[in-house]
Amino acid sequence: MKLVSICPSNTELIAYLGLTTSLIGVDNYSDWPEEIKQLPKLGPDLEIDMDKVEKLHPDLVLASLSVPGMERNIMELEKRNIPYVIVPNPQTLQEVGDCLLFVGKATKTEDKAKQVYEKFIGILENFHSLSNQVDTRKTLYWEWWAKPIFTPGAGSWLTELSKLAGGRNIFEDRMEASVQTDWEDVRLRNPDIICVVWVGVQKNKVNPQVILKRPGWEDIKAIKNNHLYILDEPLFCRPSPRLLNGMAKMGYLLHPEIYPKYHDGNDLLL
Repeated sequence: MKLVSICPSNTELIAYLGLTTSLIGVDNYSDWPEEIKQLPKLGPDLEIDMDKVEKLHPDLVLASLSVPGMERNIMELEKRNIPYVIVPNPQTLQEVGDCLLFVGKATKTEDKAKQVYEKFIGILENFHSLSNQVDTRKTLYWEWWAKPIFTPGAGSWLTELSKLAGGRNIFEDRMEASVQTDWEDVRLRNPDIICVVWVGVQKNKVNPQVILKRPGWEDIKAIKNNHLYILDEPLFCRPSPRLLNGMAKMGYLLHPEIYPKYHDGNDLLL
């Protein structure tokens, strides 16, 4: 089955099902696993070059509506009669696991998908157990865009991930998945930990000095105690099973006395 993926999270779902060798093209932002970097690039996820897709003659395109504007891709796939499925847009970690089953059914790899799904759920259950051992939860501020500031609210998997890692998202009182706020609001909430994961921006491109210079932020507990972390955005901002690795990284960072040691590059599902 010749597969094309036009967003990074779908590429990662395909990889966990052992179908990387079936991929014949991916969007420009797909960067994991390493072997897919040699595949034809089809453009940014919002500007997929459908002429290139059509020339590849895929048996199936894995599309998404996780970002506004992706509807154009669906319209073009339909117009050209290119076979596709729209992978659901998960909001919770459980729903991320459900996407494994969805892609497994679409690619006729149901048995493999079920195996990976069961392992995924087992890891979630283990982290539920570990999080119940945490007496004092550290407060976390997640920043996934800087100007204007956007941070996850209660409707985001990062709030759930925070709890499972033994923390608490300081914006869990806001029901939205994505909350627009400002520097002063963050300062007043005074988080223990600041986690910077600017969407689509590589870790080495983020200059922490830009954050440290914000007015009044020198008084925030996280800054005072040197708990400002620039994290790997793909482990936290994509609706893919790799979120489990982000969760493991955070658990060990927050409570090394409870959570197992996590090494960068480890993958809980592989």
